[in-house]
Amino acid sequence: MRQAATGIFRTIILAGLAGLIGLSATVAQTSETTTADLRLVPQSDAQIKLSFAPIVKKVAPAVVNVYASRKVVQQRRQVSPFFDDPFFRRFFGQPGGGGFDQPRQRVESSLGSGVIISADGTVITNHHVIKDADEVRVALNDRREFDADIVLMDERTDLAVLKIRGEGPFDNVEFADSDGLEIGDIVLAIGNPFGVGQTVTQGIVSATARTQVGVTDFQFFIQTDAAINPGNSGGALVDMTGKLVGINTAIFSRSGGSNGIGFAIPAHMARFVAKAADQGGKVQRPWLGATVQLVNAEIAEALSLDRPRGVLVTAVFDNSPASAAGLKVSDLVISVDGREVADPNSFGYRFATRMIGETSTFVVLRDGKEETVTVHLQPAPETVPRDTRELKDYSPFEGSTVMNLSPAVAEELGLDGLFEGVVIAEVTRGSTADRVGLRPGDIIRGVNRQIIESTRMLETITRTPPRVWQLDIERDGRVSQITLRS
Repeated sequence: MRQAATGIFRTIILAGLAGLIGLSATVAQTSETTTADLRLVPQSDAQIKLSFAPIVKKVAPAVVNVYASRKVVQQRRQVSPFFDDPFFRRFFGQPGGGGFDQPRQRVESSLGSGVIISADGTVITNHHVIKDADEVRVALNDRREFDADIVLMDERTDLAVLKIRGEGPFDNVEFADSDGLEIGDIVLAIGNPFGVGQTVTQGIVSATARTQVGVTDFQFFIQTDAAINPGNSGGALVDMTGKLVGINTAIFSRSGGSNGIGFAIPAHMARFVAKAADQGGKVQRPWLGATVQLVNAEIAEALSLDRPRGVLVTAVFDNSPASAAGLKVSDLVISVDGREVADPNSFGYRFATRMIGETSTFVVLRDGKEETVTVHLQPAPETVPRDTRELKDYSPFEGSTVMNLSPAVAEELGLDGLFEGVVIAEVTRGSTADRVGLRPGDIIRGVNRQIIESTRMLETITRTPPRVWQLDIERDGRVSQITLRS
């Protein structure tokens, strides 16, 4: 179970289990009944006493337990130097020699949940449930168990797609329009909290667009007060018709248990990742080629707005979809595809849940007038070869994997507007780079007063280590100077 600090929430706990299943009051309906007609205040005791059992019976068979296991090699422990002698090692029943215990393997396991989204056994769950897993098994509600293959993992959305190794058809749920959720809608959570067995809890939608949770790169969560606990991650949020509106991902808690604040990734994002898995197993997000910022009270006053709203375009890059569409610096984007945007996170969510090859319509406020801008959705280009290199020579960068920056690499790593230089893509745990404090996403601007222009140049420098290393590292827009002795 993971924790992450947020602005207004001190602790976010990634809960490992089944999902929220949305529900509204059941009423008689005809073919002409609208969604608004279904949201009625109960008029009698009979309506208040309606049971959630039909929804649970429909959805529960599609909510599964996900067991992930990984082999961990424990570090060797130094023992008495007498054990260097083969005679003493044989005498004390110790194999081999060398003054160290032999490395030992142990198996770590984690429990989460998943949702079957198609009859062929495709399952969607959270990335953190199966991260680094060597083996994954799925247990169905009817107690059948199957091995599962990992089809796709997307850390930026904290979602993953599995495929059950077994013959279908399997019970499954359909995706709903998660944008249709409203605050106050009744929801159910079905999962396996603390491993006690499949459990159902009920609550309401507390908010529909939480953007300051701090769990994934794309901040846009459904908040509910349905009880969610460790063991619920990867489960389902469904509406009254039993359709999927979200995937449980995190809870806010100081104790580790439910405090009535849980978060789910909207179904639109889950559908996008599932479709990417079906189309080649790689998430490819549209590239806008522009940066935006939050509109605060001062900016709203300067733009003569009645209230802060939308996002302000601060940069438009050459040869980008934004430039081709005619988007301009100082444009105020107030909606994307008919949905209002309140901040950069909600803007990014709207744009990132569309597929490559489609178009997206922006309504912008320019010089006091509303205009429509149509953006053709394209992948970020790899303007220079990434030339990935794993640095192994003795240096502060030992154990890191580096790439040349381009719009494509920047998009993959979530680095908006950074298209030149060398970036750290991975850092091996326990390596020199890890101990120095280098992290994925760090940009290496300079080494020993030399500007680093390529991964090849960096690798060449690390082969001839000086007595003192002077590093210029950019992180979150700030450049820090680090001095180290060899």
